[in-house]
Amino acid sequence: MNTAQATRLVAAREIRVKLRDKTFLFSTLFFLLIAAAATILPPLLSGGPSTVAVTEQSAGPLRAAGLEVRTVPDDRAAEQAVRDDEVDAAVVSGPAVLAMDEAPDDVVAALSSQPQVRLLDPDALDPVAAFLVPFFFAFIFYVTSQVFGVQIAQSIIEEKQTRIVEILAAAVPVRALLAGKMVAGTLLALGQIVLVALVAVAGMAFGDGGGLLPLLGPAIGWFVPFFIVGFVLVAAMWAAAGALVNRLEDIGGVSTPVQLAVMLPFFAVIFLKDNATAMQVLSYVPFSAPTAMPLRLFNGDAAIWEPVAALVLLLLTAFAFLLAGARVYQGALLRTNGRTSIRTAWRSRESVS
Repeated sequence: MNTAQATRLVAAREIRVKLRDKTFLFSTLFFLLIAAAATILPPLLSGGPSTVAVTEQSAGPLRAAGLEVRTVPDDRAAEQAVRDDEVDAAVVSGPAVLAMDEAPDDVVAALSSQPQVRLLDPDALDPVAAFLVPFFFAFIFYVTSQVFGVQIAQSIIEEKQTRIVEILAAAVPVRALLAGKMVAGTLLALGQIVLVALVAVAGMAFGDGGGLLPLLGPAIGWFVPFFIVGFVLVAAMWAAAGALVNRLEDIGGVSTPVQLAVMLPFFAVIFLKDNATAMQVLSYVPFSAPTAMPLRLFNGDAAIWEPVAALVLLLLTAFAFLLAGARVYQGALLRTNGRTSIRTAWRSRESVS
C-alpha cells in the first residue's frame, strides 16, 4: 500500500482503539457535563422573580418590573399570604414591604425611584464574560493539546516497549505511522471540542447569554483553524518526545520542553489579557496565537488582516516543527536500547522508512 493508504489505516486503527477506551469516553462525558452545568444551571438556580401579594391599586409598577404579582383584597390578606408562605413578599400601605426573613431586593428596586442612567461605554463587555472567555479559549487549547499529545507519546512508547513497532515498521512506512497517529489525535481532539462547543452554545441559548453569542461567533470561527494548526505543532513535539524513550516512566524527562511550550502561553494569556501590547505580541507567537488571537477578535482589538497573518505564520511554524519532529521520530523509533538524544536521532542514518 502507498503512504496515503497506510496513513488512513493507522489513523482508523488509532481512532477505533480510542473510541473503545473507557477513560476517553468518560473524559468526554465529563467535559460535556461541565459545559452543560456551567451554562444551564445558573439561570435555573437563580430562582426567578419574587412573587408579591399586593392590592390592585399598587400592582402596576411591580408588573412592569417583571415580578409575579398576586392581587389581594387588603393589607391584612397580603400579610397573611406572606405568613402562609404563599408569596415571597407583600406590599402594604405606606408603602412598606413585608417578608419573612430576607429583604426581596427585586421588589425594593421596583418600588424605588431610580435616577436616570447614561452609559458612557454601552458596548463594553460584561466583566464576567471578559474573564471567562479568555480562560475558556486558553483552557481548552491547553487541556486538549496536553491530554491528546500525551496519548500520542504514550502510544508510541508502548509500541516501542512491546517491540510491536518493528512489525509495524516492516508493514507500513514509518512516516505513515507518524502521520496516522497525528491525524487520529487531531480528529479526536477536534471532535471532542466541537461536542463541548455545541453543548455550551445550546446552554447559553437556553440560559439567555445576554447577547454574548453574537460576540463569540467570529472568535469561535477563527479559534477552530488556529486550534487545528496549533495542535499539529504541539503533537509533532509530543511524537518526537515519545520516540526518544522506551519506557513510559521516562517520558517526563523528555517532555518538559513540550509542556513548558504549552503551559507558559496559557498563563501568559490569562494574566496579560488586559495588556493590549502584550496580547498583540502573543497573538503572533505560534504557541500562544491559538488562544490570544481569538481573544483579540472577541474584544474587537484586531484588524481584519491580523488573524490571516497570524494563521499563516502559525502554519509555517507548524510545518517546520512537523518536518523536524518527523525526522527525530524516524531516527529514534527503532532504537530500543535506552533513551535516545535528539542529536543522535537527528543525525541517524538508519533507514527506517
